[in-house]
Amino acid sequence: MGLLTDKVCLVTGGGGSIGLASARRFLDEGARVMLSDWSAEALARATVGLPADRIATFVADVRESADVRALIEATVSQLGPIDVLFSNAGNAGAIAPLEHYPEHVFDDVYRVHVRGALLVLKYGIPRMNDGGSVVITSSVAGLRGDPGAYAYITAKHAQIGIMRCAAKESAPRRIRVNTIHPGPTQNEFQSALESQLTAVIGRDATELFDQMTPLGRHAHPDEIASSVLYLASSQSAHVTGTQLVVDGGMQS
Repeated sequence: MGLLTDKVCLVTGGGGSIGLASARRFLDEGARVMLSDWSAEALARATVGLPADRIATFVADVRESADVRALIEATVSQLGPIDVLFSNAGNAGAIAPLEHYPEHVFDDVYRVHVRGALLVLKYGIPRMNDGGSVVITSSVAGLRGDPGAYAYITAKHAQIGIMRCAAKESAPRRIRVNTIHPGPTQNEFQSALESQLTAVIGRDATELFDQMTPLGRHAHPDEIASSVLYLASSQSAHVTGTQLVVDGGMQS
């Protein structure tokens, strides 16, 4: 018996590295998974080699209420009531001084991370089994402040507020709600962010982050996925309303 045998898991941002790595762990532990992303192409790439009898996909933009409602309905109708809701969709935004920060970028990042997480929980939690688990991907950025990263850091802080409210509201149904906070991770998302930062600070941002991390390296997506699995499974049965930091000691 796996940790998630016969459980129904919904993963947004499923075309990215952390979402896909987590979906694979869920499948390895016996779950049935709905993998969602805004990009049909990303979903097609992500599902190559996954067990067709236990994986479904759905294209949805978490910024749009109608898309999220349709995603939840498709999950329940195809796989059954949800046991694990992994709100993982995200975008990076820009790095710029406050006086030059593009307002449209701030709005879009907030809509993906904050409105997106709110909608996924708003429509997803009512269709969950009692005793389920909700995980929201925040970031180590949600625990700190850094010059120029206004949209991303603000959004990641805001997700903690959503988590804390939902954790208390969902507790009577024994539904646990937590955030996970990865540090720098080896993936395209992080590489794009570090390229921006390198141009701003005039030194190699990847090297800088490794120097800031006591364990001396970026995480691998599979390592983040292991921590997501912990929060998703009964191993964390008495954990709710909290922040799991997976950053190699960066924020310690």
